[in-house]
Amino acid sequence: MLEPIKKNWRILLLVVVVIGSSVALFAPGFGPEPAPGENASEAKQGITNLQYGLDLAGGTRVRAPLSGYTATGVAFGGDSPGAVAEAVAAELDNASTRNVGVVPEESAVEVTEPSVTEAQFRAAMDAAGYEYEQIRSGVTSETRQETINVIQGKINEAGLSGGTVQQVQSITGEYFILVEVPGQGRQEVIDLLEERGTVRIDIAYPEGNGTAVQEGVLIQDDFEEIGTATQRDRGTGAYVPVTVRNTAPDGEQSPAHAFQAAVVQRGFPQAYESRGDTCRYNPETGETTTPCLLLVVDGDVVNSFGMAPDLADSMARGSWAETGNFRLTTGNFSEARSISLNLRAGALPAELDISGRGTSSSISAAQGENFRTYSLVIGVLSVFAVAGMVFLRYREPRVALPMIVTALVEVYALLGFAALLGYPLELAVIAGFIAVVGTGVDDLVIIADEVMSEGEVNSRTVFDSRFRRAFWVIGAAAATTIIAMSPLMVLSLGDLSGFAIFTVLGVLIGVLITRPAYGDILRRLLTVK
Repeated sequence: MLEPIKKNWRILLLVVVVIGSSVALFAPGFGPEPAPGENASEAKQGITNLQYGLDLAGGTRVRAPLSGYTATGVAFGGDSPGAVAEAVAAELDNASTRNVGVVPEESAVEVTEPSVTEAQFRAAMDAAGYEYEQIRSGVTSETRQETINVIQGKINEAGLSGGTVQQVQSITGEYFILVEVPGQGRQEVIDLLEERGTVRIDIAYPEGNGTAVQEGVLIQDDFEEIGTATQRDRGTGAYVPVTVRNTAPDGEQSPAHAFQAAVVQRGFPQAYESRGDTCRYNPETGETTTPCLLLVVDGDVVNSFGMAPDLADSMARGSWAETGNFRLTTGNFSEARSISLNLRAGALPAELDISGRGTSSSISAAQGENFRTYSLVIGVLSVFAVAGMVFLRYREPRVALPMIVTALVEVYALLGFAALLGYPLELAVIAGFIAVVGTGVDDLVIIADEVMSEGEVNSRTVFDSRFRRAFWVIGAAAATTIIAMSPLMVLSLGDLSGFAIFTVLGVLIGVLITRPAYGDILRRLLTVK
């Protein structure tokens, strides 16, 4: 019982790979994970678990650098990152410490305010007294990674299935953020990305001389829970339920208690003791005759509101901070949804320069479907072309047929891996599949030629000797391919990475699984003894 298994374990391994690929391709549990707000049926595309990228599904691709400048090789002189940021920001008229980042691990200082020029940043570094090696365009790797995380969060929170974010590097060494969102129009994606995503709550209140004062009281980090956008019952406006953190380190006041104290100090309980009282903030002049809460998104006041009497009363009693619950009201559902999204995903640490050095492109769903059809046709034609050449060369089905079937199994296994990993199929990946068919059949031809070149194979010993010689050639060719493709796999070069990954994966599957299995099949068909 065990003897046939030991003799044909390579063929059995090939069968196991085919079964595993079938499970990954068609089993329900291996489908793409739905994004928040999306059901599983919307996330699944077609009868397989394969995910399609922009080229094959349609959608929008945006490639843009992050605005900012970075001083590298900075000598901090023992100063803390906070002290360095304050010193540099103090020398800049149009930036604050919020726009200056210090990354000790990279010995770098960056400024992310788009209005700051390179000359201004250089002058600020010199005036602050910090020596540095050079100032380059762009931001630090830490900021790029944080930006990727925030944008991915925005895409997920918006329910855009299959959206991907990565950093790519140009030939000149400049880094770009590459965003791909299948099935979405160009303007919708750009609107999502151009929102910096900073949300805060300000208090506007009148002073004794009649002027209004505006001060910030809550920022994004102060919120503990963010609810989903909800339409009001009567259809007028919408709101986002939120919870403000009521905990803080020892000796510090929690955001909820600080907000409660600010509201009471600015006279909200007295101003809104009855339901007839309203906020009288003028968005055009910034003036107000009553204390108001302002919802500020990306520096613009999007809504102003007063306070319900029972909420104001609970703050006056000091009980509200125990729960920290209230609602951010907006004029419409779209605004509420955007605010909820920005609060959940966070603010971009730097601005994407889409309109300047960035590029964007869009592929319609119909065009993506055409690409899928053409890719399938090209794949089938390439298989038939290879099959025809193999039959013309050998004119012997017992040699050529297993060769073609083995090559197709190799592609099938790659599709299974793509489904298992959730890797979106692009045109570059399809090109990798076609390259795998070509190199795979080349290797199988080498095996067949080496085995049959010296006359009839009349024993297993003769076959094994000839097969080993062929396998050394195949192994050397595989090693060369892997070495040549490795830089493309690790460098951030966009679609080329997908081509390299699946080409190398196909070579590994061929060397470790399909070529040995083809050798066993050929041995059983050709050997006499």
